[in-house]
Amino acid sequence: MKLAIIDYGAGNLRSVVKAFNFIGEECVVTSDEETIRSCSGIVLPGVGAFREAINKLEAKGLCDILKKEAENGKALFGICLGMQMLFEKSYEFGETEGLGFIKGSVEKIDTAGQNLKIPHIGWNTLELNERSNLFNSIENGSYVYFVHSFAAKTDGKNVSAYTDYGSKVVAAAENKNVMGTQFHPEKSGEVGLKILKNFCNTVRHDNFTCN
Repeated sequence: MKLAIIDYGAGNLRSVVKAFNFIGEECVVTSDEETIRSCSGIVLPGVGAFREAINKLEAKGLCDILKKEAENGKALFGICLGMQMLFEKSYEFGETEGLGFIKGSVEKIDTAGQNLKIPHIGWNTLELNERSNLFNSIENGSYVYFVHSFAAKTDGKNVSAYTDYGSKVVAAAENKNVMGTQFHPEKSGEVGLKILKNFCNTVRHDNFTCN
């Protein structure tokens, strides 16, 4: 099995590749359609601003490729900004259309009246919500690492985990073969590595959690 790590000029690629290699999984950093098609699963990393990232994906023709592969049933895993782009739209620096795999929008975290800094940076606990194969053998309350100012707003049935940052913030979401985490599993120690292993097992056995 091989994973395609999407390279569009806005991803934290080195640490993602290193994490997958550490758990014994083969991956290739690519923006080439044939290479992406030949892989068993796709990982969409991301750091930075939503609009710029979507524009970079579009400029490389990757939006259409990702949509085609996901619609054909291939597993797609978004990390941080990569997860945000799985949604219909974002309001970061104005309204921008996303990939539309999961219904909902991306909006600034509301910390009004609370002594909480934006961006949200650091370790926070997970509140597991809907059943998800991503979180097999992960305990409720496990700590993972976040770096973000915006977060998804979506129906609870799409949310596999929340975190608390002044309110319930979507920490992970999915829709059948498309899934993502707002936190960085590649920076979240043993818990994060286990989540990456779970994703790989899901890809390997074509065993998606259906919404």
